[in-house]
Amino acid sequence: MYDTLISVEQLQSLDDPLILDCRFVLSTSPDDLSAGARAFAAGHIPGARYMHLDDDFSSSITPDSGRHPLPDPGLLLAKLKSLGLRSGRQVVLYDDSGAAFAARGWWLLRWLGHAETAVLNGGWSAWLAASGAVETGGSDPIVTDAEASVQVDSDAVVSADSLQQMLSDEAFLLVDARAPERFRGDVEPLDPVAGHVPGAVNQLFTDNLKDGCFLPQEILRERWQVLLGERTPEEVVHMCGSGVTACVNQLAMEAAGLKGSRLYAGSWSEWIRDPARPIATGDDS
Repeated sequence: MYDTLISVEQLQSLDDPLILDCRFVLSTSPDDLSAGARAFAAGHIPGARYMHLDDDFSSSITPDSGRHPLPDPGLLLAKLKSLGLRSGRQVVLYDDSGAAFAARGWWLLRWLGHAETAVLNGGWSAWLAASGAVETGGSDPIVTDAEASVQVDSDAVVSADSLQQMLSDEAFLLVDARAPERFRGDVEPLDPVAGHVPGAVNQLFTDNLKDGCFLPQEILRERWQVLLGERTPEEVVHMCGSGVTACVNQLAMEAAGLKGSRLYAGSWSEWIRDPARPIATGDDS
């Protein structure tokens, strides 16, 4: 069973995994919203099924939510079962964006209680570099009565109210996965307000990677341990712009053996919905 990362070679040796293609373009352009589906049709890992960030891995935006609210767990499970999910079946997710969208899917499946879930290290590029077979066209849903139930881990998620209470407690570490210029508030291409949550530290999600693959476990552990200091992984909360790229940081920690951190799923785009919530800019945490 793989529960964090899986290599191309390990994937190729598996018997009957459920492979989910999570390619997506995070953009405000309407045309970009279908870019992942077009890429899937042009070529994907044989047998893979496509999952869309907005349609499958998120629910509808509300006046109080961020840009990618968590999906309804029952609806997500029904979609996954229609693609072949069953209890105990290994799930492998991939994308072509440094695991940003695959990690979101990885987090969601674990949130549902499906532990046998891993991200393909290196994603689509690694598959092609290994001369992996390519399939084109779409894929039809599978009608299945497979046994798979929801066991939502409510402790994995931190709410905005809970986070606000944590800000005065130095025992907790809030890690923001966005680019440094967005964290500082120099620019903000996606949200109407720039800056970051006071007390947060910036750890760009792509710093976990080299040439599209996650750094070796020992290097990841060393880097994250420096950031954590005396804190335990359970005292870490991850965030980003909308709860997507933050999952890469959490995946990196888990792959490094630092298990138990949590996600502020609403992230910056939810935080700024309430003007009473504090905002910081610049390098100061």
